[in-house]
Amino acid sequence: MSTPPRRPSAGRVRPTAVHLHADARATGRGVTIAFLDTGFSAHPDLREPEGRIRAFFDASDPQRRLEPDGPARAEDWRGTQSSVVAAGDGTLSGGRFRGLASRADLVLVCVGSEGRVREEEVARGLDWVLENRETQGIRIVSVSVRGEDVSAPGSRVREVAEEAARQGLVVVLAAAPSAEDGAGLPDPSAPWAFILAGGLDDRLERGPFDPSRVPTSDEAAPDILVPSSPGVAAPILPGTPEFRRAGRLSRLAAAGDAEIPGILGEAAGDGEDEHPADAQDVSPDQARARAIEAIESEEIVAGAYRRAEASAFAAPIVASVAAQMLEVNPHLSPSDVKRLLVESAEPFGDADSDGRHAILGARAAVQAARREARSGVSVAPGPPRVAGGRLLFVYQDETARRVRVSGEFNGWNPTLGQFSREPDGTWVLDLPAPAPGRYRYKLLIDETRWISDPTHDAREPGPFGGFDSVLEVPEPADLGPGPNPDEPGNMNA
Repeated sequence: MSTPPRRPSAGRVRPTAVHLHADARATGRGVTIAFLDTGFSAHPDLREPEGRIRAFFDASDPQRRLEPDGPARAEDWRGTQSSVVAAGDGTLSGGRFRGLASRADLVLVCVGSEGRVREEEVARGLDWVLENRETQGIRIVSVSVRGEDVSAPGSRVREVAEEAARQGLVVVLAAAPSAEDGAGLPDPSAPWAFILAGGLDDRLERGPFDPSRVPTSDEAAPDILVPSSPGVAAPILPGTPEFRRAGRLSRLAAAGDAEIPGILGEAAGDGEDEHPADAQDVSPDQARARAIEAIESEEIVAGAYRRAEASAFAAPIVASVAAQMLEVNPHLSPSDVKRLLVESAEPFGDADSDGRHAILGARAAVQAARREARSGVSVAPGPPRVAGGRLLFVYQDETARRVRVSGEFNGWNPTLGQFSREPDGTWVLDLPAPAPGRYRYKLLIDETRWISDPTHDAREPGPFGGFDSVLEVPEPADLGPGPNPDEPGNMNA
């Protein structure tokens, strides 16, 4: 009797929505994203629902068309991965590994040829986006590539990117590399115009592996950083030997004894070099064990993807969150989107006075966009308010099941800080104000997730990692009038 096979470990790769604690209810429906990258294929994850790829343009070969079943080109892998990680619907994984903007419409703009990205091609791609933004309904542009000398003064790329933002497009750029690595995409001369996206490694350090590395001190700092670990599922390019091999290994790992000889014979039939996992002179148990070992060593996921660092796709991931925000609130301007992304992010390291070097808060950003859609104003539930001898917390999270606060003012006992939920998903806690002083605190969401208060900018590194929020309770003489009884969520109204 054969031994039950050990299953491949998939614990290191989670759906993007889980990895980023994102709002999975928003899918970017009704929003069109233009991706600029070095090549694209009509991947199955981008073709469903039918018609999602609205247009394709190759800046180096304007006559080229995107053929759904055309031959795979080696240079198409990068753009395919970027667009699928951000906006794929997970067709090849049964819907599991879908992007945050899985229902957004897509415009794919190929920039770069012969393994190089030239300034004129990036500028030509951006020009095409501007010329077609109204007919294609483009709201967001994600630019992941790096070019030659595009950040120099007077760069054509810089001019077009700034014009795109002025015309109402949300422009997300990969953070520029350092000068020693060659010039990168334009530093923003108008800070409101761009969202610069960078990455963090699995130790929450700015990661050198990221192709859009965090700039040095004399360069523009990223607005948002995307954490890397435990990784996302990036597609293997269909039609390639790597894709066929990944599928074969995955089927082999799950196959019964009678199926294994036929699967092992496929490698020879494809004319591919034999790999130890494809050897035919082994027992079924050995064949399955070797396949599982190969899947884990090559980090193959679901037979059609490979594990990748999420931070390698910082710009398209941030663009996918922007699509969720525009879905729930189409009236947001580019500056609104950037502001809400930065305000809802978790500060990281030596954040500067503008709040940069902040970790993407995917769910909080979408919730902030929803709040603005309901209220029609830019003021979200604010930081804790001390007035009339009371301390009022107001927090927004429509998906949370329980919210508590734990801090120095209640002995770090979350059972003494239970919020009440309002019908619109607002969480409110009204309690007697503590004595004047300075208090550190955190929010506990659903008994599992500790976060600093996203409504409150006063934060400092905590002793157990992350950031603690800081509450300042003034002396009674400095207290203002009591809470406004007309304010939403006032428990004393």
